[in-house]
Amino acid sequence: MMPTRRLASFARPAGIAACLLTLAAAAPAPKPFVPVLRENFPDAFILRHGRQFYAYATNANEGRANLQVATSTNLANWTLLRDPRNPKKLHDAMPALARWAKEGFTWAPEVLATGGNFVVYFTARERKSELQCIGAAVSADPRGPFVSDAAAPLVCQRELGGTIDAHPFRDADGQLYLYYKNDGNNPKILKTAQIWAQRLAPDGLGLQGEALPLVSADKHWEWRVVEAPTMVRHANGYKLFFSANHFGWEADQRLSNYGIGYADCRGPMGPCVDAPANPLLASRMGAAGCISGPGHQSIFQAGGRSFISYHAWDATSGCRKNDNRRFMYISPLIWNGGKPEVRMSVRPATASSSK
Repeated sequence: MMPTRRLASFARPAGIAACLLTLAAAAPAPKPFVPVLRENFPDAFILRHGRQFYAYATNANEGRANLQVATSTNLANWTLLRDPRNPKKLHDAMPALARWAKEGFTWAPEVLATGGNFVVYFTARERKSELQCIGAAVSADPRGPFVSDAAAPLVCQRELGGTIDAHPFRDADGQLYLYYKNDGNNPKILKTAQIWAQRLAPDGLGLQGEALPLVSADKHWEWRVVEAPTMVRHANGYKLFFSANHFGWEADQRLSNYGIGYADCRGPMGPCVDAPANPLLASRMGAAGCISGPGHQSIFQAGGRSFISYHAWDATSGCRKNDNRRFMYISPLIWNGGKPEVRMSVRPATASSSK
C-alpha cells in the first residue's frame, strides 16, 4: 500500500508534475506521510478552479477567521491566505455568518461551483438550539466573501443531535446531492450517528425530497461515530468515503483511533454496504515515520488522476502528540480492481508559506 518505488508523474498540468518529486529507492526509505501545509488546518476541502487549487478549512483558532483558505498551483506547496490590510490576521472567506449562527464553531466547509457562483456548505452552532447545524452561503469568487441572509439553517436534525459535515456531489446527469451526518454521538444526545443523502436544487441552495440514511455507526472500528462523507462515482459504481471513530488524540492513547473507510453504493442515494477491509487509512508508526488520526477526507481530480486530502495530528519525531494542530496531507488515490488505495503522500519542495 505504501510503495518505495518512484511516483509516476502527471501527464498534465506541468506545474503539478514538476512538484510531485520522485522518491529515490536508496536508503533511508522516504516517509510515507508528509504534510503539505504545517498550519492548523483541519477538515480541509480542496476545490480546483482554473489553474488554482483552493483549500478551505474549519475556523482558525482565537477567532482569526470563520473560514480560512489556502491556495496552490501544484498541490505540493500551499499558501495560507492573510488579510492584506492586516497581515497579522488571516483572510476570512466568510467574515459574517448568517444570523442564526454563532461565531467560533464554523466547521468542515465544502464548496460547490454552480450557476456561475460558488456555494459553501458549512457547519455552525445554531443560536436557538446550541446544536451544530448546516448552512449555505454564496460568493461570486472562490476567495469569498461568502454571504448568507438565511434566518435558519439549511438542514438541522435537532431530534438526532444536530447536523454536521455537509458534502455536495454532482452526478454525471447533473443532479446535485447533499450528504451529511446527524451528530448523534453528541454526548448530550447519544443517538445513532448516520450519514444521510438528499437531493439538492439546481442552485445548490434548497433541499428536495426525502433524506435517506446510507451508513450507520455499527462497526467496531467506527466506535459509534461515522462522519465527513465524500461521494465518488467510479467506473464500477459509487463509493461513499467517510471518517470514523473519535477524532482526537488523547493523553492515554499511543495513537489516535480516527481513520477513513468507505462503502460501496448502488447509486447516489444508496443503498450502501461498508467495505469489509475498512479502515482504508488509519494511524500507523514505524521507522519511516508516523501518522496519527488521518481523517476528514476530500477527493478531487488533477492531471487526470484522483487525489485524496486528509488531516492528521502534529506529531513529534517519536510519534507522540506535539500540540493541538492538525496538518493537511494529500495523497494519490488509485483504484486496484475497483478498490481504492491511498498512496505515498505528496511532499512540498520547500516549506509551506503564508501571506
